[in-house]
Amino acid sequence: MNKALLDINKLTPYAVGFDKIFNDMHRYMEHASASTGYPPYNILKEGNSFKIEIALAGVNKKDLSIEVSDGVLTIMHDPAEIDNAQETWLHRGIAQRKFKRHFTLADDVVVEDAEMVNGMLQIYLQRIIPEEKKPRTIKIK
Repeated sequence: MNKALLDINKLTPYAVGFDKIFNDMHRYMEHASASTGYPPYNILKEGNSFKIEIALAGVNKKDLSIEVSDGVLTIMHDPAEIDNAQETWLHRGIAQRKFKRHFTLADDVVVEDAEMVNGMLQIYLQRIIPEEKKPRTIKIK
């Protein structure tokens, strides 16, 4: 691969304020490499709205936590220990394991709500375009 394509510093003389983008991409790559693929999820987009659906069959919502911090949405499942002394499993195909899933959010994306519907955790997000990013006309003095 061409070394010039890998040298990010060559971009900085011609760009202002993009250092955060490179830091965000690095953080995104760290989260992607730590991902195990469990639990399965979908991301849907309609206009400026997004929805993340996570398949969580048999998961109790009291064992879930959702946190947003520094542009990262984190969903964690830490199930309480269940005393199964009275039960004998013949087959257990529904996973009940711990997980931590990260989603890196753009600066203008906010988490609005979350709900559990038929074994699917649904997280609703919205892209909010700040007033300073909307097109405007600059008056010349």
